[in-house]
Amino acid sequence: MTQANDDLVRAAAHPPVGGPVRPPVPPQAGGPPRGGPPPPPQYGYHGPPRQPYRWQPPPLAPDGRPLADFATRLLSYLIDYAIMTGVMMVVLVPAAVVFMFKVMPDFDEALDSPAPLDFGEVVVPFLLLELGLLVLTLVGYYVYNVEMMFRSGQTVGKKLMKIRVVPLTPGAALTRGMAAKRYLIEYICGVFVPFFAYLDGLWQLWDKPFQQTLHDKVAKTVVVKVAP
Repeated sequence: MTQANDDLVRAAAHPPVGGPVRPPVPPQAGGPPRGGPPPPPQYGYHGPPRQPYRWQPPPLAPDGRPLADFATRLLSYLIDYAIMTGVMMVVLVPAAVVFMFKVMPDFDEALDSPAPLDFGEVVVPFLLLELGLLVLTLVGYYVYNVEMMFRSGQTVGKKLMKIRVVPLTPGAALTRGMAAKRYLIEYICGVFVPFFAYLDGLWQLWDKPFQQTLHDKVAKTVVVKVAP
């Protein structure tokens, strides 16, 4: 006992460097060690880290007004197309009725007759009727889409959808020449060039920065929203 007491006195008089040695803390019974269990391993690809959302301003015309979106322009076109189709039917139906009662009986008699078909009495009137209807349709579309629109930049469909055609150059006025160029590309090329109408209308989906169609680019115009 004397030797053990001497060792304790000597250890107390000369403590180890760094302070007294603490005995290790035994783990708590029935629970995990201090600090919690290690996280489970992660397997598989979880994709790139999420980027914070950044607000994108709406596309603007050169004069600062917001551009019309694709859906609004499409609805405007469908409204105008329905109006023009209704007007054309008022003219086309009577012409078709007159042709059926005036020319078709002669055409049926010519088919039943052993005599050769008279080209001048049957075929020529039919071709003239087709040509006249085509010219009338194009003229009607010209009046509606050029003469009506260039004064205010709006057709009936554009007024209902609250959009307007304006020059690409800020402060410039929309002219009849600009409206005529839009008409030539949109309707004339759309009628006589296969699939051009689809390409022209869809061009705005990838055009940057002003979402122009091909007839907008030729006429140097853009379509903007009108404040309600």
